[in-house]
Amino acid sequence: MSPDAWLPQPTLCLTGLSLLLSLVPTGLGMEVMAPATINALNGTSVKLSCTFNSCYKVENKQFSLNWTYQECKNCSEELFLQFRMKIMNKQLDRFGNRVEFTGNPTKNDVSFTLNNVQLEDEGTYNCYVLNPPDRQRGHASISLKVLTEEPPKRDSTVAVIVGASVGGFLAVVILVLMVVKCVRRKKQQRLNTDDQKTEEEGKTDGEGNPEEGTK
Repeated sequence: MSPDAWLPQPTLCLTGLSLLLSLVPTGLGMEVMAPATINALNGTSVKLSCTFNSCYKVENKQFSLNWTYQECKNCSEELFLQFRMKIMNKQLDRFGNRVEFTGNPTKNDVSFTLNNVQLEDEGTYNCYVLNPPDRQRGHASISLKVLTEEPPKRDSTVAVIVGASVGGFLAVVILVLMVVKCVRRKKQQRLNTDDQKTEEEGKTDGEGNPEEGTK
């Protein structure tokens, strides 16, 4: 087990279920996935994982990413990592140079690694992603908990087997749902485009045909 991040085994199924529900075709927004909670040992490095699903290829000129930090629920968000054509580290005093982008947007991965984790790094980390022509920005958040000592190890063989089985099933279902959603999304966008063209043609026809009384 990695000493710098732990996810309790029972949450594997819950995490997979939440991913499954998030991919049900409902709207035109994109899906962004991240673990709800990550535990990190004080003084170590931890990867805050964030991935996304999109029906469209990532184009650097249009793709955008924001990582923000919230110290408390009602606190304002602080922008510390951004992608606009390239990665831009905002170098907040809170983190200094401890933030390292370790993702790859072309592979739908926008994760980053926080080095030398400190107790004051606890809080909520928000991942915002927009990949046009997707129209709505996707969002996921991670609650980071900093531990002062490593939790006791336990035998997780059964949990791993169950998690792998459930994960394989969910992967197939998620793939099917993504295909269905992409087809519906592109169909809806085509319908919207056709409706707009019809309206424009109607206006042009109305302006171009003289009234009978003027003949």
